[in-house]
Amino acid sequence: MIKKIISSLFLLFSIVSFAQEGTSSPYSFYGIGDVRYKGTIESRSMGGIQVEQDSIHINLDNPASYSNLKLTTFTVGGGYNMTTLKNNVSSEKAKRVTFDYLAVGLPMGKLGVGFGLIPYSSVGYKINSYTTEVGQTSSRDFATGGLTKAFFSASYKLVPDFTLGATVEYNFGSVETTNINFVNGVNIGTREINKADYSGVNFNFGAMYQTKLNKKLNLYSSLSYKLEGKLASDNLRNIVVVSTSNGVDISAVETPYEESFRTKLTLPSEVRFGVGIGESKKWLVGAQYVMASEGNLVNTYNVSSNVSYEKGLKYSVGGYFIPNYNSFSSYAKRIVYRAGLKYEQTGLIVNSESIKDQGVTLGLGLPITGSFSNVNLGFEFGKRGTTNAGLVQENYLKFSVGLSLNDRWFVKRKID
Repeated sequence: MIKKIISSLFLLFSIVSFAQEGTSSPYSFYGIGDVRYKGTIESRSMGGIQVEQDSIHINLDNPASYSNLKLTTFTVGGGYNMTTLKNNVSSEKAKRVTFDYLAVGLPMGKLGVGFGLIPYSSVGYKINSYTTEVGQTSSRDFATGGLTKAFFSASYKLVPDFTLGATVEYNFGSVETTNINFVNGVNIGTREINKADYSGVNFNFGAMYQTKLNKKLNLYSSLSYKLEGKLASDNLRNIVVVSTSNGVDISAVETPYEESFRTKLTLPSEVRFGVGIGESKKWLVGAQYVMASEGNLVNTYNVSSNVSYEKGLKYSVGGYFIPNYNSFSSYAKRIVYRAGLKYEQTGLIVNSESIKDQGVTLGLGLPITGSFSNVNLGFEFGKRGTTNAGLVQENYLKFSVGLSLNDRWFVKRKID
């Protein structure tokens, strides 16, 4: 049954991941868009930490985790996002439903492998800039698209408490932006459409180690390093004079100008280190630090003189608590209760303001009775950006739900 579920969801996910508009943020104009992927729901519910060598949950951030799986594991997650975007003048609300990830992990003794798809970044905004005076220039800007990652991971358990792993990722997707400029009182304007088709490969390496401090307490650690990746962008630019009505283009009035060319972008490298302490199947408290290089993600359609880039940083603390994982009398005691805090310097600087993201996370792991599978719920609320320097602050609330389904594959049948 789980095999049929996986096949069906992979097909559905493949279709939806290309079609969905996963963000409404004006900051998605820059770089490769709004990086939506923040880890699995289990990890995000703890502020982003994922340091334990888990046997029934997939860790998508450290490839060394797969050899710790005891059962074939399938995981899928999605979310409902509500965002209030505001500046010093006004505010707007936006809502989005997204698929966040889909993956399979296969244990093979000391070896473990995994593969899946992740909608990594999204571009999606609509910005209107109107003036009321006749003869003044107004504009409309909107965009859609983003990047998706297809990945394959493998890890090997060198000794019972130490594993190594590697991931190869193929990044692909497209972004289309449209800009319409017109003069109030004049029914002629210009429309520029830029389309960029992206593709490229990068690699991630990881290690995980745990040791006992005493009979009950364990020390967990996780380290991964993602290399800089090259991203090729095949660009098409189309510029044409159009007739307009209130900034909406009606029809082209002359032959368009078109050009195609290729640019090279660099995905940033990333170091991720986490450490935690806890009692197995009871509780865990941990912290994680992530540092990313600046990379080079500026394409021809999103060059801006008021924008620069810096190193990305993220600090997370969080953990979980299980009252009694094998309780027969109380379902509530078997629930995993998660919580965390996060603070992120996104790496984007606009109008000399560093764009930051900070929030509080909560979550529940609901066991499915009679199995090792579970339903995971996550809640995140926080803010990104600022209203300083004429910028936009995003106050967001995200509700996430995911499945972690576990089954035993590749078992030889025995006949008595």
